[in-house]
Amino acid sequence: MDIVLDKSTATEGQIKITLKEKDYQPKVEEKVKDYSKKATIKGFRPGKVPPGLIRKLYGKSILVEEINEILSKSITEYIKENKIKLIGEPLPNHDKTATIDWDNQKEFEFEYEIGLVSEFDLNLAQKIKAYEIQADKKTIDTTLESIKKQYGNYSEPDEVQEGDDLMGELTQESSGYKEEIWITANQIKPKEAKKFIGLKKEDIIEIDPKKIFVDDATASTILRKSDEEIKKFKGLFTFKINKINRVENAEINQELFDKVFGKDAVKSEEEFMSKLKETLEKNYNQEAKTFTQKLIQDKILDSTKIEVPDAFYKKWILASNKDKITEETLDKDFENYIKELKWSLVVNKVAEENDIKVEHPDVVASAKEMIMAQFASYGMTDNMSENLDSFAENYLQGNDGQNYMNTFNKVRNDKIMDFIYEKVDISFKKVKPDEFSKIVSN
Repeated sequence: MDIVLDKSTATEGQIKITLKEKDYQPKVEEKVKDYSKKATIKGFRPGKVPPGLIRKLYGKSILVEEINEILSKSITEYIKENKIKLIGEPLPNHDKTATIDWDNQKEFEFEYEIGLVSEFDLNLAQKIKAYEIQADKKTIDTTLESIKKQYGNYSEPDEVQEGDDLMGELTQESSGYKEEIWITANQIKPKEAKKFIGLKKEDIIEIDPKKIFVDDATASTILRKSDEEIKKFKGLFTFKINKINRVENAEINQELFDKVFGKDAVKSEEEFMSKLKETLEKNYNQEAKTFTQKLIQDKILDSTKIEVPDAFYKKWILASNKDKITEETLDKDFENYIKELKWSLVVNKVAEENDIKVEHPDVVASAKEMIMAQFASYGMTDNMSENLDSFAENYLQGNDGQNYMNTFNKVRNDKIMDFIYEKVDISFKKVKPDEFSKIVSN
């Protein structure tokens, strides 16, 4: 058997395999004998089927099966022994295979197209401008109001007061419009909201749906119509109030502290507000960290020349995702595929050159941390430590092992990004949440 790597470029090549009769025939004969012992054919006792008959009936399929096994094993070993770094997997030349005469040929040639990882220099010493988010009074107050409402008491009064939510029937006979809609207090312009105060269930009020809501997107969502359809509305609509929903905000006391952060986690309003600010900033800065990672990724990729086999990679993606992706769809998003590929090459190079590895205890620890965070969000942290090991084990074994792989990849990515963070020069600018939102959206 001969195996040869023919590189056409730094990132593309072919692996050519030539099989001679001596390479496969002993295995074929062995399988023929095995078949003759196991085959059940009318007119022959079990285990007494002549090998010649087996060759006549199954010879070609046995030959194809054996050669495929030899090819799979040989190409895998060749790639491993020669430390060939591949992009994707080898793609067989089906056109060449289709010309094989399995009945008469004794010698066979096979070709596999491959994509290769090119050598590239990596400079992590990049300067990055990132952001640290500080929760301002407006954000804290808005969040506090939301929390008080979330944990408040709900009632259904007979008369509308400021801040009430309404459900009712919106109708216009001339246009044929008739929908039951739900309107929350913050979806109506303050001036329009005042018109509802004092109304009772079953009361009817005339409104203009083009003027009452805070913005076009809100109007479109509530009315279940597009912006263009709403613009065509003419005249007033009638709104019949069927239900009034009121939330009496929760009081700021120990009961609320325990519901939000867990029993006795905080014991005073001062501690509660401090913990709220700390939690808000932690959550916002997790978003900021994700954004910073994107900035780092873009900066490194922009300054690193990496050659990739575009044509092969596209072909491999299509072959690996038959019936899941079309060539047209792939063409539209191919730039992102290439970007992800290049970044994966950067990440792998960083891990390899700096011996960054993930051990099983790392994966278990990450699973435990995730589970604890989930339970904490529901205020269920009491006695968690007693069952945490079994929870983590069950989670990692679930989803046919995919949970383990997802956690493993997350830990690996975090370790590599932590290493990259140490190498890049990051200067932080402190901003408010609203400012950060504008930065991200631009």
